[in-house]
Amino acid sequence: MEKRRIVLLGATGYTGQRVLRELLARGEKPTLIGRNRTKMLTLADRFEAELPVVEADVTSAADLTRLLGPSDVVLSTVGPFMQLGMATVTAAAQAGAHYFDSSGEGPFARRVLLELGSVAAARGATVVPAFAYDYMPGNLAGALAVHKAGERARHVEIGYFFSRSGQGDELLYRSTLRDIFTLTTAGTRQTLVASMVEGGFAYRSPRPGTPPRLVDERVAKRVRTFRHATVKRAAITVPGTEHLGLPEAFPQLESVEVGLGWFGRWTRPVQIAATLQAPLLRSAKVRAALLRWSERLPGSHREPDPDGRSLMIAVARDGDGRPLARSVLTGPDPYEMTGSLLAWGAVHAAAPDAALEPGVHGPVAAFGLDTLVHAAAEAGVHEVDEVSARRR
Repeated sequence: MEKRRIVLLGATGYTGQRVLRELLARGEKPTLIGRNRTKMLTLADRFEAELPVVEADVTSAADLTRLLGPSDVVLSTVGPFMQLGMATVTAAAQAGAHYFDSSGEGPFARRVLLELGSVAAARGATVVPAFAYDYMPGNLAGALAVHKAGERARHVEIGYFFSRSGQGDELLYRSTLRDIFTLTTAGTRQTLVASMVEGGFAYRSPRPGTPPRLVDERVAKRVRTFRHATVKRAAITVPGTEHLGLPEAFPQLESVEVGLGWFGRWTRPVQIAATLQAPLLRSAKVRAALLRWSERLPGSHREPDPDGRSLMIAVARDGDGRPLARSVLTGPDPYEMTGSLLAWGAVHAAAPDAALEPGVHGPVAAFGLDTLVHAAAEAGVHEVDEVSARRR
């Protein structure tokens, strides 16, 4: 069997360029697909690479269906994904192509699972949404914590936080609201607002005594607290692919919670604001207005600060809520991590001897825990010691 072709959509964007850089560093020559042929050729020239370029409407399933085949691995960084991403993943699943993306939108991943799970399985496609900063390392941290806890684990909580290098011990850094504007791109902030607008979900029992399942739940319904390295961090609950992927890998789990801890001391006010605006979001006009507002947030033309770091904390608990095990991961800034993870996923899936399970999966079920630890290490993501806070 020959090596699969790697196809990259969104290469001219900030995240897409990070992915392209990582692919080229691994000796790959991906095919670039996008609306603007001139921009893609200019980008290839800037990287001093001769790359195949195909002009197409990346939001047209018909266009992409003509271009993709069962011997492809598709990478997409074209978001917001709920608005722009379904055409690509649908075309990939129907073609039998493997697929990974940089989506940070839990509702998108849920929609992909519900609408394309059986299609991907039947066509031999392996689809792994959000194989990026959000939500691959949280899936990994949660899986490591549950694996350490063993069969007694019934609940797992995962939190995502910012840190910075050059600020002393990065595990002691407390993020601020300003970090959202200095450590993320405008596209990331738009995705964050889009996720708030779309609503959320969680994995839990809807009523006492009933089996756990995905249940609709608004974003920021709860605040969870994570403690590590003498620092207490708060996070609002958000929908992530951990809700989909961890129960798939660990069927004994009764609940999964994912928290976003970017807001620092503003976490509680953000939760209150989200609670107050929840009734307003039932209006399509209000949702559309918020999405337009997100496009005009400050810092839309600046690149993220180069000293950003990532911190993920997971806690596994028993049936009574007692903590059993913990996993803490540190890594590079979200965009560097995303570039490395997507490039690794593409190269791994493109190998002639790649053995992937067809269907829509979380990263642990798609690759296995040991392989995922290796992928994370290549991306600079490492588990830190609970006591010494040094890299293992």
